[in-house]
Amino acid sequence: MSLTAPPAPAPRITYGAVLGSPYVVRLLGGTLTGRLPNGMVPVAILLWVTATGGSIAFGGLLSALYGLASSVAQPVKGRLMDRHGQTAVHLPAALLNSALLVALPLAGPHGGPALATAIVVAAGLSAPSLEAGLRALWPSVLPDPRLRHAALALDTGTQGLLYIVGPLLVAALASAHSPSLALAASAVLGLAGTVAVALTPPSRHWRPAQSASRGPGPQRRLTSPGLVLLFVSLTGVGFAIGAMNVWAIAMAKQHGQDMLSGIIPAAFSTGSFLGGLLYGRRAQAGTATGRLVIAGGAFLAGWLPLLALLGPYTATTAVVVPGAFLTVVVACAYQATDALAPAGRTSEAYAWLILSIGAGQSAGTALAGRLAEHPLDSAALPAVGAAFALAVLLAARSHTVPARSPGAGNAAASPRATYHHPNSTSSKHT
Repeated sequence: MSLTAPPAPAPRITYGAVLGSPYVVRLLGGTLTGRLPNGMVPVAILLWVTATGGSIAFGGLLSALYGLASSVAQPVKGRLMDRHGQTAVHLPAALLNSALLVALPLAGPHGGPALATAIVVAAGLSAPSLEAGLRALWPSVLPDPRLRHAALALDTGTQGLLYIVGPLLVAALASAHSPSLALAASAVLGLAGTVAVALTPPSRHWRPAQSASRGPGPQRRLTSPGLVLLFVSLTGVGFAIGAMNVWAIAMAKQHGQDMLSGIIPAAFSTGSFLGGLLYGRRAQAGTATGRLVIAGGAFLAGWLPLLALLGPYTATTAVVVPGAFLTVVVACAYQATDALAPAGRTSEAYAWLILSIGAGQSAGTALAGRLAEHPLDSAALPAVGAAFALAVLLAARSHTVPARSPGAGNAAASPRATYHHPNSTSSKHT
């Protein structure tokens, strides 16, 4: 009989341990503050246009252009971060973005629609890529994979709060003063949050790993079948979100309750936040791709009750379920991307992930707008997007062989890329 004692179970991960780790609160809080303009600026632009005598159609166009420009520029900024570090990209982008947001209400009325459009597009293109940057920092800030798993879930889950707090803050500022003040507040918050992140030692000293192959071979490419199929699948996730937002407006119109257009997306975001909290406390089992397929199936199942054409209160409750699994899908997608992307290209890969969801969301919004007058079609579109995402994920399983182990893309190869964690006895490379 063996007298060897069984190994002691690993201590349970708590969010207190995550938030108590060096720099986590500053990085997470700074990123959320710096990204708050994502939820503020589109609403503020729309209110500013209508307040200055423009049409709702033109205001909606400018809002859409800001979001589209911000999404399209993500991979470019991700690649620049992989080459030159985060601070060198974040700070100039934030300064330019904030300056343009402040300039819009000053120059827009005098230059006409053309100048306003140019300023909005330039502001969107220069929005700092804080989300991709933060995901690249977690391996250096939290070397323990379990803490990193909880931090990623917390980070992903709290993103929904941006689209609850942001529009409410804009509405309050515009009502109390003017939409111009809301734009100025967006500029200040975006710059303050970005500076808080960019000046932390982890961000200042972050550098990506150097690939073992510097040639144009497969290790250096982001076009592997696994990554491409993963990004294509995420367009379906974004499609479901965009269609849900329009469906909420259609529900509000159908039932004569204007508040539903905001309450339903808020319930969805609340589910996302709660799902992130629960997921982050659970131990990881299996591969990131396997967890992603399971979460994708649950995400699809969460949308199916909408096909019963639920009443407003039941529908509001129902969207909490797919919202909860959205966080799991996105968190697993980041982990799968980290495993599949070649070393030295992680920030750019994360940026393509963000762009994929954003592009799908725009497509879902556009198609749902055309079908908004048909209740069943409108309610079915989120499930259609989720079904597409799951189908592509299932097809991609044979192609998702990791290029390296998760987190490996954040280990630096050069001395200047070394970041020394204050609580460690050895250098951690980022």
